[in-house]
Amino acid sequence: MTDGAPRNTRRDFLAGSAAALAATALPGCRKHRDAITLGLYAALTGNMADFGIASRNGVRLAAEEINAAGGVLGKPLHIAIEDTRGDSSEAASAVIRLIHLEGAVGILGEVASSLSLAGGRICQRYRIPMVSPSSTNPAVTALGDCVFRVCFIDPFQGDVMARFARNSLHFSRVAIFKEQGSAYSVGLAAAFKEAFTRVGGTIVTEQAYRSGDTHFSAQLGTILAQNPEGIFCPGYYTEAALIAREARGQGFRGRFMGGDGWSSPSLVQNDDDKLVGDFYSVGFAPDGATSGVARHFADAFQAKYGYAPNDLAALAYDATLAMVAAIRRAGSAVPERIRAELAQTRNLDGATGLISLNEHRDAVKSAVILEVHENSANYHSTVNP
Repeated sequence: MTDGAPRNTRRDFLAGSAAALAATALPGCRKHRDAITLGLYAALTGNMADFGIASRNGVRLAAEEINAAGGVLGKPLHIAIEDTRGDSSEAASAVIRLIHLEGAVGILGEVASSLSLAGGRICQRYRIPMVSPSSTNPAVTALGDCVFRVCFIDPFQGDVMARFARNSLHFSRVAIFKEQGSAYSVGLAAAFKEAFTRVGGTIVTEQAYRSGDTHFSAQLGTILAQNPEGIFCPGYYTEAALIAREARGQGFRGRFMGGDGWSSPSLVQNDDDKLVGDFYSVGFAPDGATSGVARHFADAFQAKYGYAPNDLAALAYDATLAMVAAIRRAGSAVPERIRAELAQTRNLDGATGLISLNEHRDAVKSAVILEVHENSANYHSTVNP
């Protein structure tokens, strides 16, 4: 996602913000001295608000359960929350505020890879461990040794959907329609393209749109002229529903496919059933949850919030569990000790399955494929690494 600010202006703003906040935040000066504070930065408003709200709810559920069981190292767990509004510059400044004003010893977030890249650079600079619940672009953890994730990465997700398109849907000709400027969308599109051609498929055309676009007739005209059997659309839920509606209106009768950026109730609420019968990949499905932690999480989330959780909520829950487990193993709330223990995460039992982090600080995870039905998206199958 582009941030809309000139590069030099953004750099100057962040540098000034960091200096000002550091000058006013004395070491150990925290709003919640009697608690261990973790910071969550997420898009709670804007066109990715569904992502942030799901993540916030997952983190809050985990924190409530942890505190009900006695807290962390004899102290309550406090979650400080900042809204990124889906903007890269705001994501970076949100993390600065969480570190310097809230005294966060660890950071949770973001969902969109572009925003995690912005916030992760701040965490790496200040040596504060960060766990992204659901940013899948490989560049996120490549920022440095303070940045971790509990989700799969796009090369795996792209391979899953490419093999599903070729082997299960029996497609040989697929078009790609990606969001220009989104690290997530561009990276996932590249992974799908490489995998689909490797298994004998053909990418008939690759088109792009920008975040916030509402009309796609020119690009869809080019795509439909190539008569693809399917369209891989690795963007976010808002545009995916609009694209599907316009494509169906132009006569497309093939299948759409997407990634975990489609994971939102708004996808099926706003698309007038134009995506019914289509497929996308995620990290968790409540109707496919059978293990103890997964079933507990799905039931507890439903009871607390009144609706079934999606994968973003489950991954945020797991990110919180991973950070807290590292604090407990460290026996300390010192960020560097937490970072070292996060790197040793092995077989952590979470809502999305067992979590082990590899040498790149990425989780090795299964993917779940969902099929869109009227007003819902339901479990179809699981694909293991």
